[in-house]
Amino acid sequence: MAENRIKVTLIKSTIGCLKDQKATIESLGLKKIGQSKVFENNAAIQGKLFKVKHLVKVENV
Repeated sequence: MAENRIKVTLIKSTIGCLKDQKATIESLGLKKIGQSKVFENNAAIQGKLFKVKHLVKVENV
């Protein structure tokens, strides 16, 4: 089960981004640059990450 988790880190600011991209970052629970969260890897999370892939760094945990 541990290999099915991913760590998402916000690496760029959302200033100047589209409203839906800001909402996606907020739905992931990321507020500050450098903040990280761990999620179960599923289709819903993958879709969100695809939308904001230029703002986040994704690592396997």
